[in-house]
Amino acid sequence: MGTGTTGTARKARRAGGRAAVWGGAAALALPLAVVAWGGTAEAASCNLSTGPYQRQVEKFLGRPVDGRQSAADCAAVRAFQRSHAISPAQGYAGPLTWRAMSTMLAQRAAGSTPNRAGACPVNRGRIACVDLTRQLSWIQDGAALKYGPVPVRTGKDGTETRTGLKRIYHRSIDHWSTVYNVSMPYAQFFDGGIAFHSTAKSMWNPPGSGGCVNMRSADAKAYWNLLGKGEDVYVYGRKPGT
Repeated sequence: MGTGTTGTARKARRAGGRAAVWGGAAALALPLAVVAWGGTAEAASCNLSTGPYQRQVEKFLGRPVDGRQSAADCAAVRAFQRSHAISPAQGYAGPLTWRAMSTMLAQRAAGSTPNRAGACPVNRGRIACVDLTRQLSWIQDGAALKYGPVPVRTGKDGTETRTGLKRIYHRSIDHWSTVYNVSMPYAQFFDGGIAFHSTAKSMWNPPGSGGCVNMRSADAKAYWNLLGKGEDVYVYGRKPGT
């Protein structure tokens, strides 16, 4: 199950995959502002306490940066929390919310050069890189970026995605997990039960996966088209909060 693809098949797959290349940096350009909800009922249900990351969160959301919680601040923070299923969604600028936001900022900073530091090997041909610290993944061929970078959702504390050089050994386009009783579309297994696969959850939804590298559907499909059995995967770094 660890055999590689033939040279002809590899060339054909790469030629077909180039149309899907560069799905990355633009996909990370998320708006900084979040539209706040109005209405007294919504405001009344908010936590109006000033959080430890109040100023950072206000700046991220494009709010006036005064370090003091207001009803409008709370509604904006709560909207962000709800969009990424961060619980409790009470509008409090706490560590979990700021962790999601700071990860987004690190992802945006990667731009179109995610391997600027050279942490992912450039001497193995085509390889899928997974940076746990920034929760980013991309595909490169040598030093050339082929797809990404795209946000991913990796293993939570206790079920961390294991680091090191791996290899795709099994693929299942419509996989069903008997362990978690969930669908895992475009599953590509590279480390025991750990795989790339798509999920409907937000990539910034804490605390994380059971070890797999969760992806948005379009990105998981692109990885399916660009990778194959025997190709390398390199996982490095450490996910915030693990």
